[in-house]
Amino acid sequence: MNSEFITALEELERVKGIPKEYMLKKVEAALISAFKKEVGGSNVVVSIDQVKGDVKVYRQMKVVAEVEDDVTEITLDEAKKYSRRHLSVGDTVDIELKTKNFGRISAQTAKQVIIQGIREAERGIMIQQYENKKEDIITATVQKIDPQSGNVLVDTGTSYATLLQKEMLHSDHFNVGDHIKVFVTEVNKESRGPIVTLSRVHPNFVKRLFEREIPEIADGAVIIKGITREAGYRTKIAVMSREEGVDPIGSCIGARGMRINNIMADLGNEKIDVIKYSEDPAEYIRAALSPATVEEVIIGEEHSCRVVVAPEQLSLAIGKEGQNARLAARLTGFKIDIKTDRG
Repeated sequence: MNSEFITALEELERVKGIPKEYMLKKVEAALISAFKKEVGGSNVVVSIDQVKGDVKVYRQMKVVAEVEDDVTEITLDEAKKYSRRHLSVGDTVDIELKTKNFGRISAQTAKQVIIQGIREAERGIMIQQYENKKEDIITATVQKIDPQSGNVLVDTGTSYATLLQKEMLHSDHFNVGDHIKVFVTEVNKESRGPIVTLSRVHPNFVKRLFEREIPEIADGAVIIKGITREAGYRTKIAVMSREEGVDPIGSCIGARGMRINNIMADLGNEKIDVIKYSEDPAEYIRAALSPATVEEVIIGEEHSCRVVVAPEQLSLAIGKEGQNARLAARLTGFKIDIKTDRG
């Protein structure tokens, strides 16, 4: 190793963000292990010149009156041959070792450590980048589609990840090269790199889309109080205003429905009901059953209620296969019994 080695470490620090001192310690530790195997004994130390890159190997010997172990011990007279400082029995002296194999061992070991260091740094960078995006949306490019499983391999810009078929909408039909939005739900650290779980069906995928598309939500003037979703079919989202004069529903819908239409386009035209949150349970339930018109809400015990609608509104309140009523119940936390009479 030489000054080119130090220059390479400095470049590695600049490009990959791995501190030179950290890598030198790694190389020293690896060299110590390699040289211990080469010359034997546990008292081997390595010194690397941080400017020139020169490597020197020493055996640390204890100064004794009488040698019992010639690998770890040395007499005072012999020790004086290797050091100019004042020595006495009990001191330690470093004796430089010379072997024709050291150059080869140093180069091979340093190369292996640097390669490993680069891989560890890249894994660390990837994990950090994904951690920063956890519970958030990223845009990925479709690289490959498995014709059997339906799973999609995507390029996230940091690495490759798989969007499982079960995490896709029923309306999702991708082609190689498509740019798609996905939600990062989990980031698990593995030895080979981060295992990232992506989703387009998670309720928070819709929540993040609203936060991106609606400025009033992004700046806190409008807040999301609740969201429930049957992915690919319908979402109900409850919003409220924190500033007087700001219409929470109008803010989400946008002029001529532009904002909500942009969000729905990202969701394969999934239906979205934006409702106004209320601290009054009856009002909240009434709004949650939108688009049906509710005549009366009677709050019962243990978070249950009776909802009265006109006969022509019954099917709309219940929804296809009970979906509207089911989502309203999840959103409000109430068990909802829908009737057409007050009896």
